[in-house]
Amino acid sequence: MRTYLVTGGAGFIGSNYIHYMFRKYNEEIRIINVDKLTYAGNLENLKSVEDRENYTFIKADICDAEAINKIFEENDIDRVVHFAAESHVDRSIKNPDVFVKTNVLGTLVMLNAAKASWEIGDNIYKEGKKFLHVSTDEVYGSLEDDGSFFYEDTPYDPHSPYSASKASSDMLVKSYMDTYKFPANITNTSNNYGPYQFPEKLIPLIINNALKGKNLPVYGDGKNVRDWLYVEDHAKGIDMVQEQGRLFETYNIGGHNEKQNIQIIHIILDTLNEMLDENDPRRANVSEKLITYVEDRKGHDRRYAIAPDKIKKEIGWYPETKFEDGIKKTIQWFFENEDWMENITSGDYQKYYEEMYE
Repeated sequence: MRTYLVTGGAGFIGSNYIHYMFRKYNEEIRIINVDKLTYAGNLENLKSVEDRENYTFIKADICDAEAINKIFEENDIDRVVHFAAESHVDRSIKNPDVFVKTNVLGTLVMLNAAKASWEIGDNIYKEGKKFLHVSTDEVYGSLEDDGSFFYEDTPYDPHSPYSASKASSDMLVKSYMDTYKFPANITNTSNNYGPYQFPEKLIPLIINNALKGKNLPVYGDGKNVRDWLYVEDHAKGIDMVQEQGRLFETYNIGGHNEKQNIQIIHIILDTLNEMLDENDPRRANVSEKLITYVEDRKGHDRRYAIAPDKIKKEIGWYPETKFEDGIKKTIQWFFENEDWMENITSGDYQKYYEEMYE
């Protein structure tokens, strides 16, 4: 039985990846989920798998070398899928030191632990061991509105403390691949959306606020462009890179779905009106009048667009979910999981939200 160590598995993308892997492989694999359970880590995301005999949750900080080394010593880890990271740009602007510590030092701890466990000679490793570092398209910087794309060889040009910390962690992984021939891959993905996404992110924020008749905050003129990818398509891409990707390579996983932020908001409002029953009292809350323009984010990148040509050519992966279908699936999930959203948006998050968008 192959054993996967998933870091940050209680977060948005990590939990979706775990669900995907169990759907695909069922009893053929074992997953150890390591998560510190910060504000974005939520064990409710994994309630349906927590009783599986082939699933284990360990609360630990990836910066804690002793705890991470112990996991490797006590388990024969075959695959590492490294999601754990501080990931929200706004938070990185307010607290950059936290992002550097988690995203850079934490990645170093993971690399050292895996290397120590897997290495059997000078730059020689146990057969079949692989480390996958999950990163972002934000490391590439910002594109002009000229039809250009990010490719794997696009020079890094991060503009926020978050993207700078992720670029640094990418470079660490690259250095281990080059220096130690460490068996790893890097994936850089575009904006994900789907179930279990923490509501500080654009799509769940707009869904939640619109249903409650609360303001819909839009940075600047709302014309910043992002490439959107349904999270299950991303999970499939990660699995395919681990199984079919060439070692030491970077693969971009993009949605080929560019949209301005303001377009996303209008699509969500239209879709909510389409999906809500005529007698649903929340329908009266959903209105374009809720759109509220706020001061632009510092260093706000204008456009991201990621080209998944390499992964499609080499591995056969492509984004399967059209945005109009993915957004309906996402909204339907939030309809069916109102308690999850209520639990998430109470307490500390509400204080943070009010500070950021007052």
